[in-house]
Amino acid sequence: MSRSPSFSLRSEFAASEVDEISLKQWVVAFCIIRFDLEQGQLIEECYPPGCLTQNEELEVSFNSFPDSVSQHHNRSSIHDCIFFFRIRRHRIPQVSSMSSSSEIVEVDNNNNNNNNNNKKLTGTDGQKGKNPITYNSRFLYGFVFNRQRHDERLKRGGEQKSVVILSHCPYTSVFRPLLQIMGPLYFDIGSKALNYIAAYVSKWPTPVPGQQVELPIGNASLKVNLPPSHSLPSDSGIFEDSASSLAPLLPSNLSIPQGLFHDSDLFGTFRGLLMQLWKLWELLLVGEPILIIAPTPPQCCEAVSGLVSLVAPLLFSVDFRPYFTIHDPEFAKLNSLQEGASFPPMILGVTNLFFLKALRRMPHIISVGNPTNRFAIGSKGLGGGGIPGQQEGQQLSLRKFSPANFLNAVKMRRDGPLCLMTEHKEAVWTNYGAVTKPDTSILNRLIDAGMSPRVEESMSVVNNDILRRHFLELTTNFLAPFGPYFRANTPSEASSPFADPPPLPTFNAEEFLISLSARGPGKFLLKRMRSNWLDLYRKFLRGYNFLPWFRRKRAVAEQEQYKLWRQARVKTDIQQLIGRLSELEIVDSFNAIQRHLLGELQYGRANEDTEAVCMKLKKDLQAVFNVLPKDMQQLLIMKPESASLLEGSNECSDLPQSNNLTDIVVSATSLR
Repeated sequence: MSRSPSFSLRSEFAASEVDEISLKQWVVAFCIIRFDLEQGQLIEECYPPGCLTQNEELEVSFNSFPDSVSQHHNRSSIHDCIFFFRIRRHRIPQVSSMSSSSEIVEVDNNNNNNNNNNKKLTGTDGQKGKNPITYNSRFLYGFVFNRQRHDERLKRGGEQKSVVILSHCPYTSVFRPLLQIMGPLYFDIGSKALNYIAAYVSKWPTPVPGQQVELPIGNASLKVNLPPSHSLPSDSGIFEDSASSLAPLLPSNLSIPQGLFHDSDLFGTFRGLLMQLWKLWELLLVGEPILIIAPTPPQCCEAVSGLVSLVAPLLFSVDFRPYFTIHDPEFAKLNSLQEGASFPPMILGVTNLFFLKALRRMPHIISVGNPTNRFAIGSKGLGGGGIPGQQEGQQLSLRKFSPANFLNAVKMRRDGPLCLMTEHKEAVWTNYGAVTKPDTSILNRLIDAGMSPRVEESMSVVNNDILRRHFLELTTNFLAPFGPYFRANTPSEASSPFADPPPLPTFNAEEFLISLSARGPGKFLLKRMRSNWLDLYRKFLRGYNFLPWFRRKRAVAEQEQYKLWRQARVKTDIQQLIGRLSELEIVDSFNAIQRHLLGELQYGRANEDTEAVCMKLKKDLQAVFNVLPKDMQQLLIMKPESASLLEGSNECSDLPQSNNLTDIVVSATSLR
């Protein structure tokens, strides 16, 4: 969405105040950063002020400009581009645990035989209501509108300035179109644009993950789909409390995002590397370190976001940097790795060719993009300007074997990634042997629409849907064998809903692999994977993505199970239940109802129906108390908590009451 001449700001917002608390739900800060020839990058304005540390200001400044050692330069008068980066925050927030309360046995990373090296992981109870949405994160996303103006009359022949939106949320579908409005607006009217945009954003509704929202901005409106909460990074403090994401079912409506960066141009970015997508999918699945090099920041951002979106609906827990520079503090750590040391799991998008030498031991390197489409802003993708991975006259990369292709491949493998120092080529350098075979039926469905930009863009949308649906189906089927470990239990007719629900099945990696080897992964995967498919599961269990995803799914399953049992308690006819219980079981039921009632009073504030549930439990508690012998009643109400709850239930209960309850309470008090 580009800012058209018809765009205008409403007059009532000219002097509107900004609700900074509401603003923080979407945006941390708006920044204007200028590249000064004497002092380097300078933050001219930051609104609201004081929200960044000094180190964060430096990192934001360095990441807000195209790298000075990028591969090509164009001397046209004005160049605009949009890209985004991700940096680590220096103030680490306290985040609620995403862990499951059930026992999990993790595969030891250093030992294939983990019979004696199992790590038992426990966490907090997931039955204490819905986690509140927080806006803290260990990472900060910066969305940049950069303008480079070349003028021979200026010192060094030009100037450049960036408009930056900083947020804890990786909402490219929101901030890209917002920048396409805000960037030109700032260069039209100056710093007033920050206050105008901040006023509009502060009036936006609270973001609800997984929902479609309409966000008014001037006389326009952004209609966007937010990514689901199960795809958001674990440090965000947000996760779903619904069972909708537990079942391994393929959604019918693909316009609803199933993961991060659903709007990335997967087809356009990897058009020249389509046969490699299945290998890249595996690398992402198991959490391998990947270096992506592209001619421009928009193209490398689009490549990184496209890869992250490839493994939806899996929670992607590997650190990813859509635009990474040598000024990032992480670079010093990576550059100082000792010979033979393995790289940490991360995806780096870079434009500086220096990284080819500095990180030459990176095990997987991908080059994408076209140097000629360097600065244009299109309607699709963060960098747009046509298809980032398409070069002039390029057709779909579905190469069949030929002597020329074979020789070119041998030459490129021999030269390695350093061949990019002389000429940019799209290629993948890796020694990884993929288990999954490229699906030629999917590739044959892709449409090659020729060179018409308008037709190319519409066909790219169709091709993206084809690819995204396939990899969504591939990932969903790959994760399906874990489904039984997330299956919530419901109370049977013969059991009491006031009892504690049974724990979810304990997960043991070796037992899971043995069981999976015996029954197979399913027809869908067997048709698309080689005979060593079990190795992929083994790598996934040891990878960086498995445990955070598994823990979050367990937490959701426990919440869902808690809801099911809570609903069963509300619907239970207590008189019928009492009629089939022994005296000992009735006493146990009294204690259980009391425990659930106290839990509702203490933790139930997040539930809208807490008051009604408490009323029902109080009545049930009184009903159970009434059928007990007098001596047992006296023993029970000697506990202050029991006496208090029973006294409170007298006013609200319409069940038969004990005439001597007050006397019993007094008698029990006098005994003490």
